Amino acid sequence: MDKKFAIFDMDGTLVDSMGYWNRLAEEFLARRGFPPLSPELQEESIALTMEGTANLFIRTYHMTDTPEQICAEVNGLMERHYRADVPLKPGAAAFLERMKQAGFQMCIASSTNPVLIDICLRRLGVRDYFEFLLSCEEVGEGKNRPTVYLEAARRLGGTPENTVIFEDILVAAQTAKQAGFSLGVIYDINSDAEQEQLKALADCHFNRWDDPAPAAWLGV
Repeated sequence: MDKKFAIFDMDGTLVDSMGYWNRLAEEFLARRGFPPLSPELQEESIALTMEGTANLFIRTYHMTDTPEQICAEVNGLMERHYRADVPLKPGAAAFLERMKQAGFQMCIASSTNPVLIDICLRRLGVRDYFEFLLSCEEVGEGKNRPTVYLEAARRLGGTPENTVIFEDILVAAQTAKQAGFSLGVIYDINSDAEQEQLKALADCHFNRWDDPAPAAWLGV
């Protein structure tokens, strides 16, 4: 494959953190005395930026907080996990080293706050593989729009034609493919119901980073 650049999602892709995030919304709402989001609103929130999710909370529960106040509180709750117990997915560090040795330039494009991304990746010893960390918060749109991917590719010096994206959820994968990127999808248990659609969409679908499929696909 003639690719030179790679964009990685973080949560659910490189690190096993989606369970923490899924419980975090309930934890935050319970602390405020509110019930969990409905399944429909949970689905809507997946592709949103943190600010977008905060606005969803405000709209749904008639909160008087600003989006900035909600984001700060939620990020504070999640920071504890990034500092202490969120693990890398199996084989991720070795795969990143293979990508580096093969000459790929790599970055992160995530819905998570970049400060939290940095905390997590430094603790896990893989921060230096990435040229930069880009958040949906910085570009002002979630992964239901291609802006974060296009900006990440631009900063890397690439284009959709010579850049691969790694993701784990359907809405982000659909956006990446529609924008013209090659797509690698790693299985995450929190996206279990989407796997058949993800397999049909992906150029390479695999269960773990130490599976042979992604390395063979990219020739690393």
